[in-house]
Amino acid sequence: MPLLHDDMGTALNLVRPPRRVVSLVPSLTEAIAAARPDVLVGATHWCTHPGDLDVVRVRGTKNPDREAIVALRPDLVIANKEENRELDVTRLRAAGVPVWVTVIETVPHALDSLERMLVEALQAPIPDWLDAARAFWSGPLPDVTATVAVPIWRDPWMAVGRSTFTGDLLRRAGLANAFAEHPDRYPHVALEEIDRTDVDVVLLPDEPYEFSESDGPESFHRAPTRLVSGRLITWYGPSLLPAHDMLRQLVATL
Repeated sequence: MPLLHDDMGTALNLVRPPRRVVSLVPSLTEAIAAARPDVLVGATHWCTHPGDLDVVRVRGTKNPDREAIVALRPDLVIANKEENRELDVTRLRAAGVPVWVTVIETVPHALDSLERMLVEALQAPIPDWLDAARAFWSGPLPDVTATVAVPIWRDPWMAVGRSTFTGDLLRRAGLANAFAEHPDRYPHVALEEIDRTDVDVVLLPDEPYEFSESDGPESFHRAPTRLVSGRLITWYGPSLLPAHDMLRQLVATL
């Protein structure tokens, strides 16, 4: 194979197309399972899609079991700069395991990164769902329909801030992120900074914090809330297709 470079510019000299892949990123696990299910041998416990995925589980994104990963003899480990720790990537590479690191902060980043990972690293054809996602999510930005806030944790409260995939996805659906200009990507904020009258709706996802009917909405008195699928606003991959439908329906109600 030719010399490859991941999204960080790190060179990977793979002897052959990978036959044994461990994914440490739920979004990318779903994408690989849809395009090259034959190569997946390991994934994190957070990799919940597809629901019938039958691979060795190697703990979480922030605390992967490196010994278990090495024992799987992977040709390639898939990671992400934001979701995985540099320490784990460094130590896996030191153990002789090639690691492909993705960098995704916008929807175009996601689409291009997915294509490179699948086509260059995994030698897979461009899947139909990726072409469909490009058609849905490319093009000029629509007018802003509403302003939203997206908490990702509580006690302390944290929200989606600047330069994030989620913020870009929402903007491409016609929704402005109330914290898009915050200096931090995932700022700690006071509840009253989220629950304010100029926020049209607070979107409460079920991950990473599992907001629910009984945990989250009761805290808000000024801004209305809506429970949403965390996968559909934070994952990139095949989920981009149902995300388009969900957000289009959401915007229609605002």
